[in-house]
Amino acid sequence: MARAAAPIIVQKYGGTSVGSAERMTDVANIVRSTLSSNRVIVVLSAMSSTKKTEGTTSRLLEAAKEVLKPNSQRYLEIIDIIERGHLRTVEEAVIKGPAYDAVVSDVKAECARLRSFMTAAEVIDEISPRSRDVMISTGEKLSARIFAALLQSVGVDAIYVSLDKLIEKDFDEKTIDQSFYDYITARLTEVLGSLADSQVPIVTGYLGPVPGSILTTIGRGYTDLTAALIAVGVKAQEVQIWKEVDGIFTADPRKAPKARLLPSISPEEAAELTYYGSEVIHPFTMEQLIRARIPIRIKNAFKPDGNGTVIVPDGWRPPQHAECLEDVSPRGTRTPKRDISSPFGSPPRHPQLSHAAAASYLGGTNGVTDGDASDSGTKRPTAVTIKDSVIVLNVHSNRKSVSHGFFAQIFLALDRHGIVVDLIATSEVHVSMALSPNVKEIKLEKALQELRKCGTVDVIRNMAILSLVGKQMRNMVGIAGLMFDTLARHNVNIEMISQGASEINISCVVEEERANDALTAIHDECILAHCFEEDKQAVS
Repeated sequence: MARAAAPIIVQKYGGTSVGSAERMTDVANIVRSTLSSNRVIVVLSAMSSTKKTEGTTSRLLEAAKEVLKPNSQRYLEIIDIIERGHLRTVEEAVIKGPAYDAVVSDVKAECARLRSFMTAAEVIDEISPRSRDVMISTGEKLSARIFAALLQSVGVDAIYVSLDKLIEKDFDEKTIDQSFYDYITARLTEVLGSLADSQVPIVTGYLGPVPGSILTTIGRGYTDLTAALIAVGVKAQEVQIWKEVDGIFTADPRKAPKARLLPSISPEEAAELTYYGSEVIHPFTMEQLIRARIPIRIKNAFKPDGNGTVIVPDGWRPPQHAECLEDVSPRGTRTPKRDISSPFGSPPRHPQLSHAAAASYLGGTNGVTDGDASDSGTKRPTAVTIKDSVIVLNVHSNRKSVSHGFFAQIFLALDRHGIVVDLIATSEVHVSMALSPNVKEIKLEKALQELRKCGTVDVIRNMAILSLVGKQMRNMVGIAGLMFDTLARHNVNIEMISQGASEINISCVVEEERANDALTAIHDECILAHCFEEDKQAVS
């Protein structure tokens, strides 16, 4: 019998994970270790430091702004800084030899192209969204090219894959839907399928000229999405998002000292935590992987031995390491069958597995610190998070009762100015809304002018959204009462309350200056208290 094809792992590394020669060397060791039992596809962000402003992408965006300033040559200085930094990384990380010589030449050539491109933009005094995308793509090209050379210099058959020519079809930026992501997935499958089985693709996180600009349509987390779409196309066993944190915690450990690591979490919980303040994973990324039922593992590139946190899709099935079926050719040689729908061969066959068992398979066992907090048979909230810099709008109708179209007028006014509402609470003649922190002041002022035609408008700034999240909370009688009673005992005033019909999230708005106190109180008394009670029951 022929040996089964090794399962495919897609590893995405953030900018700080590959932000220096030392970090790149450490990541190369992680990749080499994974290759002992898996096929690996690596997706890289641009090199970055612990200070976001010093990251390559941030510097490229700054250079793009400088291009349009009269008589400014600052953009050339920024490119010089980027080039020197990447060449220094090559010098310190890549072993001298053919790979070293080739990557030095490539880094210099890429930076020269960037200078020419920006100089041309300076002459015409214009940078289109697509041109800005081309400029920022330099960061991913440089990091991926250097990392591929590093692996080549230590004997790994790595190949640099640039995706800047990936999109060959026109799409309307106003109607981007799943068909666009399906197209990208098919193109990625085509590109990667042309490579030899022995090669390790080192892929740029940049996807190419996305309609409407990659930063506008997708956002700064587009490298996560690239990894997700690759995983869907090649039918990967899992996607690993390597960051500088151990995984997802019951609360931000910088604010709640007693926060615990969650070995596994449901997609619904992860989505709520992402939206309401926790930097978990790009929402588009999660959507694509959950649709394909591919687990997402969040790991710490600085502590690679940890299991991290796994976002486990409902009904996910783990791989069975069975041997592949075989074909017998006329000459009697045996060859493993391949799935023609995937250039990487047939995906592993999966038996059905419960969520708790999936957590065990993926590295956890049970309980908050060792397993899944939402499906382990216990009833407790999973995590609490804070979203800062929130603005609250209170609109009070001029009439004694809400007139026809009152709500429609309010939300149409907000929609016209691109203002996102995170939370809403209503009564007969009153609407309270918590607005997303990234609302632009000029757009808000225009919207307020329209809203004042509907009634009296109060604007409350410097607020925060506190969200308690948990898949099992829908079965917990009194959890909302416990949450609000805890806030009251800690003298935290609540401006508004909102709870969705799914009952997976209870959110309220509090003053931003009390947000950290509120977070710690809710974490310790609404989450950890349940854990301690379960521990007592287990002992007894």
